[in-house]
Amino acid sequence: MAAQTSMLHIRVDDEIKEQATQALTAMGMSVSDAVRLFLRRVVIDQAFPLELKVPNAETRAAMEESRTMMAARRARFATADELFADLEKNSSK
Repeated sequence: MAAQTSMLHIRVDDEIKEQATQALTAMGMSVSDAVRLFLRRVVIDQAFPLELKVPNAETRAAMEESRTMMAARRARFATADELFADLEKNSSK
């Protein structure tokens, strides 16, 4: 006996839908397949299937720094050498 189905209507930005459709097609899935899979995981796990977290203080500060730099159209480092030096200095954290 076939399961009864119902239609689910959602609104999503056209560009996001197109990009998601392309990515899912490359994985061999349709958007409908992905939504069904998502909902099945919610039912099975009784939880949201993606990890959602409130960013900690360090992450929020980095996000704000990024927004400020983008608004000012400036880079954090003047040269690539400065960037690599900072990465090496902070890689042991």
